[in-house]
Amino acid sequence: MKEQKYYVTMTDKFMSDWGHAKDMNNKLVFVCDSYHEALIVSLNAEARSDQKYINIRSSKPYYNQQTNYVQFKTKDDYPSWYVPGYFGG
Repeated sequence: MKEQKYYVTMTDKFMSDWGHAKDMNNKLVFVCDSYHEALIVSLNAEARSDQKYINIRSSKPYYNQQTNYVQFKTKDDYPSWYVPGYFGG
């Protein structure tokens, strides 16, 4: 049986329309192993002023590649996002 993954999605206001995301939204998607882990990532995102439209999903999100630069991140990429209260939230 496949283990349930959760996805925390958000738009990075700071990195949108810049670099690889020129003329696009910079969408971050954090892959989580449990709902509890997704809640931690979500609360950390809420504590940051550069993240908006934060959502927890149980299905893998797909975005229009013409208007969104999408980055999937894991604990290996950004372990601090998975630490409760890391950004003061």
